[in-house]
Amino acid sequence: MQLYSNILGEGQPFVILHGFLGMSDNWKTLGTKFSEQGFEVHLVDQRNHGRSFWDDVFNYEVLVDDLKTYCDEHELTDVVLLGHSMGGKTAMLFAAKYPELVSKLLVADIAPRFYPVHHDAILNGLSALDFSKIQSRGEADDILSSYVSDFGTRQFLLKNLYWKEKGQLALRMNLEVLKEQVSEVGEALPSHLSFNKETLFLRGDRSEYIALSDESQIKTQFPKSKLVTISNAGHWLHAENPSDFFDEVMAFIQ
Repeated sequence: MQLYSNILGEGQPFVILHGFLGMSDNWKTLGTKFSEQGFEVHLVDQRNHGRSFWDDVFNYEVLVDDLKTYCDEHELTDVVLLGHSMGGKTAMLFAAKYPELVSKLLVADIAPRFYPVHHDAILNGLSALDFSKIQSRGEADDILSSYVSDFGTRQFLLKNLYWKEKGQLALRMNLEVLKEQVSEVGEALPSHLSFNKETLFLRGDRSEYIALSDESQIKTQFPKSKLVTISNAGHWLHAENPSDFFDEVMAFIQ
């Protein structure tokens, strides 16, 4: 089964992987900017997300296999690979397994360690959306706001809403499987894996996903890595401060 993607521009391949409950559309604005710098940008939907296929199996091994199949199908080599959060873990594991395909690795606001499940409120809120009754995005937002107080997070989640048919809203993500398998998202990468090419870790200054205590493990597994902090940004650093994020990424890959 083939992953859905939106391909922009031409040049060196630049693959971008969204985070948990996100999709390729989240990266369209930045993806367009990267494509204007001479890259063929592949905005990819990972399985059970966006417009990609649904499957009951969901873990980093299969996410990496999906990406390998995608790269083979599109004959991609010398790839600049960027992943955010869950996509960052997919990207790290892929780069460690297939270093010959990756020229540079970028990881946005995630470390290779274990993270406890912390999406309960979001998943409960999405589960509370009854699309036999909800007729508009506004109504969906009202219900979600009881579970998720942050407006930006709700807007991010509600990007998954679409009109399945006339008068019938639905979610693009495979919510049932993602709820069942949510613990997989926090799994640590195997500690013996490493990637010996240039790597950039980016974190938001208001995010706690990459802590000071993570830096030695990052250096051990990614010896040629550097870590930059994006100001005025939390976990969704690419959306909260896109101009600084863009500048740091371009400085690294050019």
